[in-house]
Amino acid sequence: MLLSGADIIVKTLIEQGCDVVFGYPGGQILNVYDSLYKYSDEINHILTAHEQGAAHAADGYARTTGKAGVVISTSGPGATNLVTGIATAYLDSIPLIAITGNVPTTQIGSDSFQEIDITGVTLPITKHNYFVSRVEELADTLREAFRLSLSGRPGPVLIDVPKDVQIAICEYTPKEKVAADEKQPAKEIRIQEAAECINSAKRPFIYFGGGLISTAAQEEMLELAEKIDAPIGCSLMGISGIPTDHPRFLGMQGMHGHYASSMAMHNADCIISLGVRFNDRVTGNRAKFATKAKIVHIDIDGSELSKTVNATHGLRADIKLTLQKLLPLINKVERKEWQEKIAFFRKEENDYLDNRESLTPRKAILTLNKHLGENTAVATDVGQHQMWSAQNLSFKTTRRFVSSGGLGTMGFGIGAAIGAAFGTKERSVLVTGDGSFGMCLQELATAVSYNVPLVILIMNNGVLGMVRQWQTLFFNKHYSNTVLNRKTNFVDLARAFGADGEKASSVEELDKALTKAFSTDGPFVIDCSIDKDEFVLPMLPPGGSMDDIIVKVGDGI
Repeated sequence: MLLSGADIIVKTLIEQGCDVVFGYPGGQILNVYDSLYKYSDEINHILTAHEQGAAHAADGYARTTGKAGVVISTSGPGATNLVTGIATAYLDSIPLIAITGNVPTTQIGSDSFQEIDITGVTLPITKHNYFVSRVEELADTLREAFRLSLSGRPGPVLIDVPKDVQIAICEYTPKEKVAADEKQPAKEIRIQEAAECINSAKRPFIYFGGGLISTAAQEEMLELAEKIDAPIGCSLMGISGIPTDHPRFLGMQGMHGHYASSMAMHNADCIISLGVRFNDRVTGNRAKFATKAKIVHIDIDGSELSKTVNATHGLRADIKLTLQKLLPLINKVERKEWQEKIAFFRKEENDYLDNRESLTPRKAILTLNKHLGENTAVATDVGQHQMWSAQNLSFKTTRRFVSSGGLGTMGFGIGAAIGAAFGTKERSVLVTGDGSFGMCLQELATAVSYNVPLVILIMNNGVLGMVRQWQTLFFNKHYSNTVLNRKTNFVDLARAFGADGEKASSVEELDKALTKAFSTDGPFVIDCSIDKDEFVLPMLPPGGSMDDIIVKVGDGI
């Protein structure tokens, strides 16, 4: 059938199983929006308040579904407004398709109105990007983008389409939905070497990240843990990968991770790493990181193997398929002494927990837990509230923790929470801080316009809490530009946008507000008062090792 380039874009999106896209129209993408109008019974478009919010929404949709999220924008500032969202997806290996309009091909390079070289801008933050100069190449380019975005280590792909290519007519032939590239296990010899290393260990520790979730290898990992009687920890991106209450799970490891998880890794003699990076927030001082351990690292991206920490055995392969071949080679053992040590670490962690009865950050998250359903997605912004959430949220279902890890994007949360609600088709929750919420709060208009069932819990301490914590510990309490002193009334703001909200300054008030929020059809904002001097603990000082960990007020505070 003969179709315009714009129609081909939309028909190909539908062909690839895309049921919802996020975006914002403009002059150089209007033809695509006209096609979205024509095919609106087959594909749903969510109009956000800002292109950055649209990119984060597509990201949140992708994280909760495992499908590629799609975001659409016009040229120039519309395209550049996507950059933070694309970079966020890139650093966290999230499949994302960004489609941008551009000026006609005859005007490229002439500094036309709203012309920008968006492929050049995004080259370092995409798996690949395309400038489509011929309409005949458009459908297959889109298909290739989906395949590439979902294959291997997932990530964002951008497609820039000039206006004349959108207008041009050519033959469109529907095709089957593309599949990701076939996955491969590691080589047999590498699997055998890894098995020998694991079998010889006395204190194994399993450490997983977002890569395990991407390949759905939870069952194999848990079987391995049972065979070798090992505890399990995760990175920030691994949270919700397995149920939080699993008896072997010690929680997140790292700078603000659970004490027991970090100590178990520190004392292990074999760390089995599955789809996870050893970044600075995980290792601290790399010269002192896990000095007693051999590292077996399985990752689909070979560039991660021994990139920051030397792997004794680096296996570039699909985790699930590799574990399936590894498991028959693993001896089943019980490790009484190691489990006793783990129990000791757990007890020490429990002794350090903040059990004050007042409305502490931990108590706020534990109160939220009581209202979460088994399928509820929780998005966060970035800062202290993110770490309190990572430490204390409870999950039953995978892909339900939605947070910016690698880039640490303040303002990510509300767009991501909206996208998560469309992905799960259920109510979602945003845990944010007053600083982060101020970054992209215009997306509250989007949540109201689409009546998104969204609970927004603002942990309001009147400061940029994480930066202030560092200023307290390492900058002699020089609170330079971290005290916000804003007079924003978030409940009144919510009502101005058309939402509802309440303030909470006690556990009882928070519980009552959450009850109301979870029974409200649309978005509901809770302004939760938190003391400005609350800290995220434990904390590994920058450049420090586990010997320097701060676990309670008084340890160097």
